[in-house]
Amino acid sequence: MDWDVIAASLPDYAHGLQVCLTLLVLSVATGFVLSVPLAVARVSPRRALAWPVWAFTYVVRGTPLLVQLFVIYYGLAQFESLRESAAWPMLREAWFCAWLAFAINTTAYTTEIFAGALRATPHGEVEAARAYGLHGLKLYTRILLPSALRRALPQYSNEVVSMMHATAIASTVTLVDVTRVARDVYANHLLPAEAFGTAAAIYFALTFSMVGSFKLLERRFLRHLRPQQAAA
Repeated sequence: MDWDVIAASLPDYAHGLQVCLTLLVLSVATGFVLSVPLAVARVSPRRALAWPVWAFTYVVRGTPLLVQLFVIYYGLAQFESLRESAAWPMLREAWFCAWLAFAINTTAYTTEIFAGALRATPHGEVEAARAYGLHGLKLYTRILLPSALRRALPQYSNEVVSMMHATAIASTVTLVDVTRVARDVYANHLLPAEAFGTAAAIYFALTFSMVGSFKLLERRFLRHLRPQQAAA
């Protein structure tokens, strides 16, 4: 193990880590904001609301993220109308395309997670809220959504961690993330263990930190779901 090569490459890995985290935070935040109203539409009894959301999540979840990224980054450029539109300065940027692909992907998965949590709301909670006079928007904002978001934490944490791992493909559209730095180190020094081992250690540390953080959130917000010990 050549520790000198690893030490010399650490600033590059730090920059790649910054790219990874920035892309992750922006994508997950966008997906969260979009998925909450989409999840409400997904569980709506009105087909005009539920079916378009179902079609969106079905298509996005049925295709690989890498393909989606390539379609956005490479595929959209073939349309002259897009190249001449006001959106082209953004669509030709790798950062914007990566964010767009990741945001769309995580929105689809998060929508289904939140929709499933909404469907799992105990009927008693809904009836109790209605008995207090809560209907429509107030019913969702005060009872259904807070309860569903808490129950969705375990599944949502898996989605966030998966999205963090997925940021490794950002290097395929020229972004210099952790994986791209590892590839460059390997190309320059022909030391695969040092190059990709360092990247693996970084991803493992990120995963461990994120899982631990979500476990703390689950312990805080899902405390009421844990079995209560019988009194002695």
